[in-house]
Amino acid sequence: MSTVGAAELPPAVSRALEQAGIPARSVGIVVQAVDGGTPLLAHNARQPLNPASAMKLLTTYAGLELLGPAHTWRTEALGEAAARDGRLDGNLYLRGSGDPRLGLEQFWLLLRQIRLRGVGEIRGDVVLDRSAFAVGEHDPGAFDGQPLRPYNAGPDALLVNLASIRLTLQADPSHAAVRVIAETPSDGLRVSNRLSLGREACGDWREQIRPTVSGQTIELAGSFPASCGEKALHLMPWTADAQVEGLFRALWNELGGSFSGRVRAGRTPATASVVAIQESPPLAEVVREINKYSNNVMARQLFLSLDGERPATAEGARRQVGSWLQAKGLKMPELVLDNGSGLSRSERISADSLAQLLRVAWQSPVMPEFVASLPLAGVDGTLRKRLNGSAAVGRAHLKTGYLEGVRAVAGYLLDQGGRRWIVVCLINDPKARLGKPVIDALLQWLAER
Repeated sequence: MSTVGAAELPPAVSRALEQAGIPARSVGIVVQAVDGGTPLLAHNARQPLNPASAMKLLTTYAGLELLGPAHTWRTEALGEAAARDGRLDGNLYLRGSGDPRLGLEQFWLLLRQIRLRGVGEIRGDVVLDRSAFAVGEHDPGAFDGQPLRPYNAGPDALLVNLASIRLTLQADPSHAAVRVIAETPSDGLRVSNRLSLGREACGDWREQIRPTVSGQTIELAGSFPASCGEKALHLMPWTADAQVEGLFRALWNELGGSFSGRVRAGRTPATASVVAIQESPPLAEVVREINKYSNNVMARQLFLSLDGERPATAEGARRQVGSWLQAKGLKMPELVLDNGSGLSRSERISADSLAQLLRVAWQSPVMPEFVASLPLAGVDGTLRKRLNGSAAVGRAHLKTGYLEGVRAVAGYLLDQGGRRWIVVCLINDPKARLGKPVIDALLQWLAER
């Protein structure tokens, strides 16, 4: 089998690069059989590049090996004294362990457990214990100036519902209006709906909506196209404490409980006893959500959880990953890990290092869980509408990545001859947003072999 050199990119890939105005030096590519051997294609393979969300491959594979596919997180409710006659006379402590998947339903189940165990009235405060993670102040607008976008939430040992709320927008052409439904309960939430019904194509409808937040009021201005029908708008309108307080008060009231104290941050005393526990799904399920839908917040939660010490720190997680890579014989001198999610301007890895990682993962006992977590071309996740009609549909498990100036894909592809390949393509260029046809041309060339 011949090896394609740096100057011999597949013609379709070279044409796509030329049409996009992206120089070949801005691209790193490796194509190699899963069982190793000389790469079929290696172009700028060792150049350090920003992988965007393709960095989640490292975080999730490390998680599966270091923590195990059956690993779970526990969120505990604790009290200083046993409930008597339905009353809890002290504080109720909610202690997190970094669960990436403590959603609305799971939080409701935790509170329901508390009610079923005889607590109806909380006479003290509700104390939010986030001490399992040691993280600094997080500015949600620092990355891209979009502080209300949920993907900008920081890691949190007591992350509830991904720190966000869901609003459903419904086009109502018969009344020339847009209806807004607050799906996520929050005590005191008010929605000021100033949306107009637009006639344009649905397209990138989120960019046409201007949300602003004042206290418990969310105002929605702008236009929502009638052609969109119904869409879910996820926002992160409040600080972590305020978000959990609003959700707790609303759900506790729905469950028939009473509470007149404060919701505040704090630590659980050593003398507190467990009232109820909510356990997360196993990590094998969590990594599917992280990779299929490229969830940055969940990836950051998992990354911090890799630190075996408590409180966990990003530096501790980086040390653990470094030791693990060394033990596996993987040398990545160019690797720069920031938060493990790829939502970073500083993270770097080469196409060669990603290909090495994918080759070792293919030989790992956790390979089935890892590969199954990746989006399947033309079928689900971030690839559901990608490569349709091509030979790659249903034959490629790939993690995508996209940031301003970055386009990436990395994973596994089964060609028409029945051979499976590792494929990595990283583009770092001011015109990277035009790089999708380049990546698609590479994948189609490989799939048709």
